[in-house]
Amino acid sequence: CRLSGVSKETLNRLSPETASKVMLETLPRSQKPVQLLSTGSTARSLHGVSYTRLWNADLLNIVKETAVDFRPPQKSFSGGTGLYCGEQDMFAFLIDPLGWCEIDGEAFAPGFFIWNSEVGRRSLGIQTFWFQKVCANHIVWDAAEVTEFSRKHTSRVHEGLDEIRRMIDELARKRDQRRDGFVTTLRKAMTTRLGDCSDDVIKQLTERRLPRHLIDAALEIAQVHGGFTIFAIVDALTRLSQNVRYAGDRAELDSRIGSLLGLAV
Repeated sequence: CRLSGVSKETLNRLSPETASKVMLETLPRSQKPVQLLSTGSTARSLHGVSYTRLWNADLLNIVKETAVDFRPPQKSFSGGTGLYCGEQDMFAFLIDPLGWCEIDGEAFAPGFFIWNSEVGRRSLGIQTFWFQKVCANHIVWDAAEVTEFSRKHTSRVHEGLDEIRRMIDELARKRDQRRDGFVTTLRKAMTTRLGDCSDDVIKQLTERRLPRHLIDAALEIAQVHGGFTIFAIVDALTRLSQNVRYAGDRAELDSRIGSLLGLAV
């Protein structure tokens, strides 16, 4: 779509026949080669020569070799198993069963999620999170250090696999340090208020680019479960984010929600 200058939303509204004609007429004409990825007679992606593809299987093989102690989280209410792969991108969520901790009756396990796209939808990357057992929330926070890495699909994208391998090894090595830091932060978040009234809370959440409909729903939940403490708001928001349809959109949203815990440090 970027090469042709036509929006994805417009193409999705057209019939396959019309969409193919639009692409034929709008793709730039030049002597430069274009990469085409197809499955049978279906085109999956078009890219210029600077794009370097990384297959999902290559990333998952690194995870399989390195994250030997990590396991998929429990199935969610919707039946999700922690591995999501669509026609555009892939996400995998794993937790460390040796790192469980309990805070005021709530059980949490450290973990990480990885992502990739074979068709250029998003970068290659990894980020840590904490899994909340009772409601399958993903709390994106790491008190030891914010662990996130991403790399675009350029000529050096495969070097990113070595960095992901190193980071997974580091997560296991720093297990106790990460757990202690998370417990300290979360205990403080359970007693620290995000604001004195709903207007104060709305202002804080709006600054983090959270959707207004999500904010309003979270305030209703938080008032029942702990008031306007930082943890009550984070807990409510991450419960609601489970309703987001696509794993990629949920991961991005959970990352913005998790940043609220920084206010408790």
